[in-house]
Amino acid sequence: MIASVLPTYNRSPLSFVRGEGSWLIEADGRRFLDLGAGIAVNVLGHAHPALVEALSAQAQNLWHVSNLYQIPQQQALADALVEQTFADTVFFTNSGTEAAELAIKMVRKYWYEQGQERVTILTFEGAFHGRSTGAIAASGSEKMTKGFGPLMPGFKVLPWDDQAALEAALDDSVAAVMIETVQGEGGIRPLSEASLKWLREACDRTGALLVLDEVQCGMGRTGKLFAHEWAGVDPDIMMVAKGIGGGFPLGAVLASEKAASGMVAGTHGSTYGGNPLACAVGLKVMEIVADPAFLAEVSRKAGLLRQKLEGLVAAHPDVFEAVRGSGLMLGLKCRMSNADLATAARAAGVLVVPAADNVIRLLPALNIPDEDLTEAATRLDQAASSLESA
Repeated sequence: MIASVLPTYNRSPLSFVRGEGSWLIEADGRRFLDLGAGIAVNVLGHAHPALVEALSAQAQNLWHVSNLYQIPQQQALADALVEQTFADTVFFTNSGTEAAELAIKMVRKYWYEQGQERVTILTFEGAFHGRSTGAIAASGSEKMTKGFGPLMPGFKVLPWDDQAALEAALDDSVAAVMIETVQGEGGIRPLSEASLKWLREACDRTGALLVLDEVQCGMGRTGKLFAHEWAGVDPDIMMVAKGIGGGFPLGAVLASEKAASGMVAGTHGSTYGGNPLACAVGLKVMEIVADPAFLAEVSRKAGLLRQKLEGLVAAHPDVFEAVRGSGLMLGLKCRMSNADLATAARAAGVLVVPAADNVIRLLPALNIPDEDLTEAATRLDQAASSLESA
């Protein structure tokens, strides 16, 4: 008999009832150090007082109102994002998947309005842009697409960070290039600054729009508000979600005026996207995370964590192969099964997230205390030792 909750997840046998900062508390009282943060969602940890206050205050006044009306909280968050980024305009969604769908529509509508038959969007192996029909077509992997055809046409999947392949495919028939600045599900693979700069120049040369997916790597996770800032280039369109709501469902598409020019009244909409509750929380997240002092602390903590992880690799060469990633979006490439390591880590009281290429992801809250980083390394060391002695 099928479960009452559709069984599409392989769930761990844990039921959390409370969160405190970087810790989750199980129903039986056990405490787990959370290095997954809801998969890069809880950027300020669990039950952050400022977010609780923002949500509670808004909940006392107005939960939801249709986008048929002005929403002051939405306007304020859009203004903050425009002020802090390349964007001229913002559309709010509930998730990264919805942001991907709008990004695809925006690209296609732009070229339609230009009167040009440019529909092909170049994407990359290992990509994850969500689980809607459009997003899985963009990824192209058999794991994502098998059994769900026919797929949306118009995507061409290229090898990751292969400039020669990209140069061969990117001509004046291509509508856009869509890429994660740092692949998350694909195994914590950052696009190099040189590659991103070259990609921006290539798009400018051919007229293709550059669409960045920063759903997982954005909102301060790499030590900049958005990861592409390290390369000093701007996209035309960017997808954002996860951390922008600090745990409350919220996503967004940021765009230049040019890229968004086809999206006029009636071309897109959302019932819940940008509602007062979500935007009140998102505005508080932006206020905290966009602060240069906060971002500097993210970079400092990232250096500390990476140093500890490099020590783990050196101490357990049969378990770990290498550290990869950027900021507090780090991965441990494993020699043993990453699933086994995630299980051993859970037994040691620390939560990690498996990814492709036999990697475990470490995506802690951006404000994680130094002592919790030290504790994380200790518990991962215990997990590795348990595998070696098994």
